[in-house]
Amino acid sequence: MTTTTDETFDLVIVGSGAGAVSAALAAHALGQRPILLEKQARFGGSTAISGGVLWVPDNPLMAEEGLPDSRERARTYLDAAIATDAPFSSPEHRDTFLRIAPALVTFLRERGMQFFRPDGWSDYYDELPGGEPRSRCLMAPLYDAKRLGDWAPRLARSPVGAGLPVHSHELTDLFLVRRTWRGKRMALEMLRRRLSAWLRGADLVTNGAALQGRLLSLLLEREIPIRLESPVVGLIEDAGRILGVEVGGERPGVVRARDGVLLNAGGFSRNDRLRSESGRVPATSEWTATNLGDTGEILEQACSLGAATDNLDAFWWVLTSKNLDGTWPEGTNMPDGSVAPWMHHLDLALPHSILVDGRGERFCNESASYMELGEAMFKRHAETGAAIPAWTIMDSVHRARYPWGTALPGTTPSEWLESGYMKRADSLEALAKVCGIDPLSLEKTVDRWNAACANGIDSEQHRGERVFDRIHGDPTVGPNPSMGTVAKPPFHAVPMFPSDVGCAGGLVTDPYARVLREDGSAIEGLYASGNTTASLFVKTYPGAGASISASLVHGFVAAHHAAGQAERVDAIGQETTS
Repeated sequence: MTTTTDETFDLVIVGSGAGAVSAALAAHALGQRPILLEKQARFGGSTAISGGVLWVPDNPLMAEEGLPDSRERARTYLDAAIATDAPFSSPEHRDTFLRIAPALVTFLRERGMQFFRPDGWSDYYDELPGGEPRSRCLMAPLYDAKRLGDWAPRLARSPVGAGLPVHSHELTDLFLVRRTWRGKRMALEMLRRRLSAWLRGADLVTNGAALQGRLLSLLLEREIPIRLESPVVGLIEDAGRILGVEVGGERPGVVRARDGVLLNAGGFSRNDRLRSESGRVPATSEWTATNLGDTGEILEQACSLGAATDNLDAFWWVLTSKNLDGTWPEGTNMPDGSVAPWMHHLDLALPHSILVDGRGERFCNESASYMELGEAMFKRHAETGAAIPAWTIMDSVHRARYPWGTALPGTTPSEWLESGYMKRADSLEALAKVCGIDPLSLEKTVDRWNAACANGIDSEQHRGERVFDRIHGDPTVGPNPSMGTVAKPPFHAVPMFPSDVGCAGGLVTDPYARVLREDGSAIEGLYASGNTTASLFVKTYPGAGASISASLVHGFVAAHHAAGQAERVDAIGQETTS
């Protein structure tokens, strides 16, 4: 490589997701000089195209609203939900997260960050000891990207729902616009926001873009260097210590690090070779919904220097749908030619539909979290070879009341039926034959389901037993808002596949976010956070935004350790009892 630049900073940060920002802000607060290097043309990483939620137990906003929580209660919940002693999810790792996360929220607010708490967004396993049935989540308010000036067009945004000023948690109400007054009020509020933005000439962004847009503004205010289209093509190592990075792109050269290099560069969701080596079958990047830069080269560079990896077969699953012939349905193709797979976790929680495998049998609680659904699908496929694809079975009541994909509630685009993406038949027997499902098995499954709907008790898969299940159902349906019969023809079916929004496996790190070798020793000067790492939560997602909040924490901790200030983070939370 022809070197044209040779610069030195205290902390070199690779990537621009949430953990990269917290690391940069922490380093700056410590009097250090950080730099962010992002290989893509837009800032924000996977965080910017996400739902933009943080899961922070015992956070300051809960305390301000008088909602009781504690670190010990949250630890009880995590221990029950994760139920494994993986070395990258040790008690020390969990303690670091639970101590630092609330303090980090305060740190960010003191620097101008704004959050609100979306009440009613329960933990995903609220029935477990320590589970919170209301909300430990935080989000960023709507943000006018024009406040970023020249950086506004360089902020990454989700292609799905672009221009809709709706927070993630508000979609549940919006989906019920034809069923509830709350849904109608939400639709009116969305229109009010759009009109207000138009009158003001604002460029409103929401969810992940609002979170990253506000965090980006904090970086710009502090004049922290950010370089886009600056791919890291190599790690500089000498005598076992990482000294910096080699950068490609239009400004190739060397960027040296006095204190350390933080890898916050995502995982390998779009790398078919690495996916095939992960052990999950089938494994393909074709279904992923993660950002286009999630290609795994940073992970490989770290591994070439002896870094240990774990949990590589785990991704942040979310079920999607597409035609059996490989084509994507109308509504998923974006103006720039890319595909934005739908994420159906809210669709699947609505009544009058069930999910079955290729044998016509239910195998999961359809209202469960997206991660749980993905794990259940792979488990079932490993057992039977007949769960990828699975099938969502809906009746005409469902199609008259609820949305699907990007279609408005009560609409079924003719293109879906004509292309074969959505199957339709006047009987379950006929529908099963079109889908290649055993008709008798499907009919028996639906008969059991319909009988269970009468008393609202799903003894097979326990749908609707959690608060989390019920808040995404239809409150006008009883006795269980998560359950509704599949009884009125014509019937519809859609093939379902396991998409993902990032990796849950990667580099093994210690509680200070230092990258470890196979023998457990730390690679000096090398840190990692976010989807580049083996997740603290292993194969479980405890609540909305858990992976983003963990990335923020680990970036913050890494910056302190690299600056020789580990004792500062060690002291956080120690002055109070948990």
